[in-house]
Amino acid sequence: MQPNQIRKLWYLLILFTAWQLTITLLSDGFVLSFDESIWHYIGRNWFKNGLVPYNGGTDNKSPLIFAIFGISDWLFGVNYWFPRVLATLCQTAGIYYLFRIAQKVAGEKAALAAAFCYGITLLWHATGSRFVAFTETYEVLFLLMAINRYLRSCKNTDLVLSGILAGLALDFRLSAAFVVLAMVVYMLGRKKLLDAGWFSVGVIMGLAVLLMVCVLAGINIHDLGLNMLTDNFSRGSATDHSMAYKLRSLLSKFIYSPMAMLYPLTIVGFFVRKQHAALFILWLVLAFTAINFIGIYDVVHLKEVLPPLAILNGCAVAYFTSKYKLQLRYALLIIAGLFVPRMSEALRNASILLGEAPPKLSYGQPPYINPPEGDRKLLAKWVRDNTKPTDLVLVHSFGTQVQVYSERVSPSIYFNITQTSVAKARFKQDLQQKKPAMILVPLFPEYDNLVDADLRMFVKQMVERGYYLDRCMYNYQIYRLRK
Repeated sequence: MQPNQIRKLWYLLILFTAWQLTITLLSDGFVLSFDESIWHYIGRNWFKNGLVPYNGGTDNKSPLIFAIFGISDWLFGVNYWFPRVLATLCQTAGIYYLFRIAQKVAGEKAALAAAFCYGITLLWHATGSRFVAFTETYEVLFLLMAINRYLRSCKNTDLVLSGILAGLALDFRLSAAFVVLAMVVYMLGRKKLLDAGWFSVGVIMGLAVLLMVCVLAGINIHDLGLNMLTDNFSRGSATDHSMAYKLRSLLSKFIYSPMAMLYPLTIVGFFVRKQHAALFILWLVLAFTAINFIGIYDVVHLKEVLPPLAILNGCAVAYFTSKYKLQLRYALLIIAGLFVPRMSEALRNASILLGEAPPKLSYGQPPYINPPEGDRKLLAKWVRDNTKPTDLVLVHSFGTQVQVYSERVSPSIYFNITQTSVAKARFKQDLQQKKPAMILVPLFPEYDNLVDADLRMFVKQMVERGYYLDRCMYNYQIYRLRK
């Protein structure tokens, strides 16, 4: 790579790192988001209280994401910035490896254009710009590293290393299996049976890393499989949606969204880039299949299809700039003009940098608004100041920030909204065996709309039998255990 190309790449990496930080550090009221609070709570229970994942708190994620947040708590206490800065650096590393992939298959111009497209699309609200400290960030990074290593492989050890990196992607998120399958199918399609074999050996070695972590930490393997896989597709799980919901979500996320701007150049990129084009199409198709297979259509899931889209867009841009003798900088300016307005968080956060105060909200009266993350943090401070460190505190749904910032342990491992039959049975069993000193019940409509009636009735009857209403704060009714 020429010195001026290296300089341009560094400019891009620094620009997008800074741009990402203005979103990740200034959004969500300087507070852990709902999901981040879940992982921080489980990670803290693991590293601080010796309660391993799925025993000190349950979520349908890998222990590796809990470990990141547990390390964050161990180093800096309850904070939101460390996991977001770490994940931002990982996304920047992902931009670098995407550049390397595009450079290998289509040259410098395509690589710069692809990295530029990828960097901007990561900042879109439609692709979960502020939700950076999620499993998708680490999954996509390791997949990019794996594909880069495969394309540059010269010997069998390179193929094994590529497989190990792909296995680590699987360790963070099982949906990476679809992209791993794309790589194996591509190798077999090129009649590279031995390559596929060595790569598969590496994948198994990568998966063994997660199993070793579980064995060494004392995490039950059955609990790992239940929470990461089987219970995610049962009735009442996060994936339990109607076909009408899934169709609306599919159209919303992929058609009536900024994502549609990527499709024309993607088609062009496929036809103009013959070398390894099949790999990128397989990557795109199977990553898209994974999103539909899960069927939640969360914005962060779209991060999985961005790399192949960006690479094919970069190939198309390089083709047009060469054919029509257009300087790359002008093509990138056109892309920026189309893509940057979709970065709503970055534009909104400019008001925070200018010192604009958030609006004050009214509580304690209909329609009982659902408080934002910052106010839940204030409620958590009150809970912490009015309970003992050994007290158990139950925030029945919509309270992960309260749970984590109060630094109090929930009486149940299902402290968030998980409503499978397994979760409901365990929740009721935990509450019957361990009476919390304080129970917080939401007043806002989302509680009635999203929490099943049998769980709400169970908590209501429990409160009526042994608790008294202390007060209402931030639209949560706060009950204390009768002495």
